[in-house]
Amino acid sequence: MAGYKIISYDRVSSTQQIAHDLISSGRATDKTVVVANSQTAGRGRYSHRWKSPRGNLYASFIFESKNCDPRMSYAVAVAAAETIASFGAPAQIKWPNDILIDGRKICGILIEFVGNCVIVGIGINVASAPNVETYATECLASFGAPDKGVVLRRLMQNLDSIRGCDFDVVRARWMELAAGIRRPVTWRGRKMELVGIDARGALILYDGTEKCAVFGDEISLV
Repeated sequence: MAGYKIISYDRVSSTQQIAHDLISSGRATDKTVVVANSQTAGRGRYSHRWKSPRGNLYASFIFESKNCDPRMSYAVAVAAAETIASFGAPAQIKWPNDILIDGRKICGILIEFVGNCVIVGIGINVASAPNVETYATECLASFGAPDKGVVLRRLMQNLDSIRGCDFDVVRARWMELAAGIRRPVTWRGRKMELVGIDARGALILYDGTEKCAVFGDEISLV
């Protein structure tokens, strides 16, 4: 955990909002981490609600970032997946950065670039798998009883390690962990094949005749 500053709360609206407030007030420093035992308004991409009961990990990391790099999401997803896999769970990455166990969601990631910083919000179901109407969920407790603090420490170590790698290394590892490679996916109503990602971080899809490079769009496994 070298160099990390941890700010811990019992209950907040969302760790992501606290991180935004730290940046806007000028109190944020590189490698600041906001953690909370529970959230009343946790959120994911497109403002989707992230249920936040006690016992799970809710953390927002603040890193210095001079530009908005879409490849950041792949590095963070690899770090989260490898953290979860270290507890014996067969983690896979669903583009862009959800972590699944046998198709059930165990981790969500929200990345937001703000000024000269990036906020990396990560929620991992450690003790329980919340009931969500739109998708199945999983938790690390199914694979033992890991301490939430241990999970956080391993996540910090993996973030430090992967952020120091060339993107070619990140890309190769992401491809190994990705769910749905060479399988059909749905993108904007079209059924296509998920080929991989390119050096820019674009998702490459193929419909049999045409390849598409996709930035910032959701896909779903068929």
